[in-house]
Amino acid sequence: MNRSAGFLSRHRRRPLAGAVVLLFGLLVAGGAYTALSPTSSAGAAQSDEALIAQGRELFIAGCSFCHGVNGEGQTDVDDKLIGPNLVGVGAAAVDFQMGTGRMPLAAPGAQAPVKSGAYSDDEIAAIAAYVASLAPGPAIPSEADYSTEGMTAEEKEEAIVRGGQIFLTNCTACHNFTGAGGAMPWGGKAPRLLDTSPKHIYEAMLTGPQSMDTFSNGNLSPEAKRDVIAYIESMKEQPGYGGFSLGSVGPVGEGLWAWVGGIGVMVAFAVWIAAHTTRSSKTKGNKA
Repeated sequence: MNRSAGFLSRHRRRPLAGAVVLLFGLLVAGGAYTALSPTSSAGAAQSDEALIAQGRELFIAGCSFCHGVNGEGQTDVDDKLIGPNLVGVGAAAVDFQMGTGRMPLAAPGAQAPVKSGAYSDDEIAAIAAYVASLAPGPAIPSEADYSTEGMTAEEKEEAIVRGGQIFLTNCTACHNFTGAGGAMPWGGKAPRLLDTSPKHIYEAMLTGPQSMDTFSNGNLSPEAKRDVIAYIESMKEQPGYGGFSLGSVGPVGEGLWAWVGGIGVMVAFAVWIAAHTTRSSKTKGNKA
């Protein structure tokens, strides 16, 4: 025993012993990492590749006619745009356009209307993954990005106030001060925000669909976007204090009702008076 212990003690003091021990430790650590970590990473990579492959098949079948096989966009023989380039628009743009039913288009028009979706959530996620693989772009937001859940009542109130200031400054020109929407040039229309989900509002601000400006995270922070959504959600709970809202579209609706319900009624009453006076005069003449 003493002779063996002395042999090991002498070899441990040699310079090569430390290198051997270090190499042995690295081999053990590397083996453990290879056995545990790469399995989940490889599985995730395979899952992503399968999702992208599924999305590409769906994209080619339903989207490539307008947007090209590789999302490069398409024009007709007169160089008129059929479908825009989707390289770099990100998964958020796909989720917004397809999640609200705007895409695929039923027919060309001034603006893509909101309608029932033609694809399931899983199919939309696959197509979004494929488009996101073409080039970096805005990702689909998580619920934590646009939800005020978990805030105290005071924090939520502060978020609504901040969001209201941003909304009144940047959004009312198109969406009306009540979020009811309104007419836009060239046959377009700003949609009613009170019927739009928080996720899609966030994605619209992030990607700027159609005529809407893009509020990237560089010029409007994620927190500010969440505050705007908090304000819009608060408008859904506000009662109408002004009587009939008339669609909440401002002077247009009020002017229409003024003409139809005001001047129209007076004209009809004047016609009735004239007709009644004529009949009365004829009756008196006959008696005479």
